[in-house]
Order: sequence, then C-alpha cells, then structure tokens
Amino acid sequence: MKKYYYVTANTAKGFLNLLPSNIKRLHQVIGLKHPSQKIKTKILKNLISKYESTNEVEVLKSALGDSYLDGVVIRKKGIAFLNDCILPDDRNGIVELDLSPFTQHNPIKNKEQVEKFNHHTEKAYKNLETGLRVHDDLEDIYIKEMNFERADEITEGFIQERLKGQLNKNRNALEYHRLFGTTTVDGPVNVIPHITEKLSRVFYVKGRAGTGKSTFMKKVASACIEYGYDTEIYHCSFDPNSIDMVLVPDLQFGLFDSTDPHEFFPTREGEEIIDLYEEAVTPGTDEKYVDEINKVNDHYKSFMKKGVVELRKAGEYLEELEQQYSCTEKQQKEILKFIEHQIQ
Repeated sequence: MKKYYYVTANTAKGFLNLLPSNIKRLHQVIGLKHPSQKIKTKILKNLISKYESTNEVEVLKSALGDSYLDGVVIRKKGIAFLNDCILPDDRNGIVELDLSPFTQHNPIKNKEQVEKFNHHTEKAYKNLETGLRVHDDLEDIYIKEMNFERADEITEGFIQERLKGQLNKNRNALEYHRLFGTTTVDGPVNVIPHITEKLSRVFYVKGRAGTGKSTFMKKVASACIEYGYDTEIYHCSFDPNSIDMVLVPDLQFGLFDSTDPHEFFPTREGEEIIDLYEEAVTPGTDEKYVDEINKVNDHYKSFMKKGVVELRKAGEYLEELEQQYSCTEKQQKEILKFIEHQIQ
C-alpha cells in the first residue's frame, strides 16, 4: 500500500524542504548518494516494490517533476531511504551510501548545463515571489470586508464538534509538516484525492484570498495537537507560511483549501463544504470589486505562468544532464543487495 505526499516544493520563498518532522523517531535513515537523480529514483522505486506488499509505504514525490522521487519511508519498520539532495544540513545519525561505484559511467558534468538549471530555477522563484506580492493585493480587498468575529465563531464551533466526546490523550502529539503538491515543470500538481480518499469526513474549505482559510486550519491543528492527536499539517507551496490542509488520522477527518488551483467538490457521503466567503464576508464583495479582483487575478497568474515556463526550461537542462547516466537491471540488483546489508 502506498501513501503519497511532498516534503519539498518550489515556492515564492524559494526551495522549501520540510523533511525533518517526517523522519523524527525513525530507527534508521539512509541517504542515497549519486550524481544522477533518475538512478536514485530507480532505486527508490525498487525499494517501493520490495516493501509495498507487506507495509504501508510513504512515497515522497519530488518538486523536480513526475519522473523523480525524493524518498521512501516505511514507518512501521522505522526506516527511510532518501535521495541525498534533500538531506538536512545536520546529518548526524544518517547513514549515507554512495551508489556511484556500482554504475559504469564517466560523466562529463557539463558546468554550463548545471548553471543554466540553477539560473532558470532562480528565475522561477523570482516570478513566484512577484506573483505572491501581487496576490497580497487580492487579500487586502477581502480583509476589509471580513467579519473576523464570525470567522472565529465558525472555527470554535468546528473544533468543538470534532473534539466532542474525544479522549484528551495527554501526550506530546507528533506534528508532520508536508505538502500535498507544488509547482513543477508540469505546472501546479497535487495528490489531494489520494490523501483524502480513506477519511470518513472531509471538509472542503472555500473562500477567497484573505478570508481566513489558513488561520481556520491552523487553529484546528493546534487544538487537535493539544488534545494529543498526531496531526499532518500541509503547507501552501505558493506561500509556505500559509496552511492548505490538516489531517488528523486518529479522528478520521481532514480539511483542505479547496480553491483554485486545487479546487474540488464533495463527491461522497461524509464530505461537505465550509464556505468562509459566504459565512464571513460582506455580501456582494465579489461584485463590488469585480474589476479590481479580475485585474489582480490576471496579474498574479501571469507571474505563476512565467514561473512554470522557467521551471520547464530548468527541467530541460536537468534532462540533458541525466542522459549521461545509465543503470542496468543487474547494477540495480547489486545496489539493492548493498542497501540491504546496511539495514539494521
């Protein structure tokens, strides 16, 4: 069984890495070193095949795009296998395995390609950053029409309903910080339907920029953590200071920001909408500011598109670099044997 999520993202604040909270308390963390992202991805896929029939396997998807993976966590066994490019600066206790000796290659690491990959990635971040600054103008429109007292009432009511009759566990709950998607060479991507499919209750939080969706979710997460329930907190990959989803597996519920570019609607029993615009914003706000809203929307989205174009260019240079490397099935088997010998 597989569970997908992201711990890395391309954001308006640059490259984001939320790995640390996801590997806390694991028995063993193994970093896979190799100059090729695709070879490390092949090995990670082999490890998924090895473990998925008997364990829940947490697959860490990559901000580089669909052709790559960041890692694999088998929580039941207390072990993680990670692409070395996402390892934290503090690598104390992490076993790093160099896979290079197993592959026959003599790469001519093209300095120009590496520089161009970095150049276009940085240009993408600059565009996303500008887009976020423009997006703040959208928030300003709605904030001045927002009834914050009403939003607080909705939040408090929701928390009471979810925790009513639930045992206060009086324990230090685990907080997992993750993402359900990011902007890649393929544009904005997400795995929301996959993450929420097994929950009995799912709340689709609707609203506009600045209408308190993130604050609502932060308060829900804090209350559940205070009650001792392990909580998954999913950050916004556009503005990582914002929260886009909260999951509390033991309470069998989740809620997420269901607005563009990840807008969904309920399709089954146990799913419902919470609309903060309808509940807490002055009626007619959309109509009152329609021209201004459309102008800001178009402006910020233009920078998002430019960001995707730059990431796509960066991806093309990465593909060129990757073509220098190969790994046969025989070599993959040798690498897997080598890894197995390191597992404690």
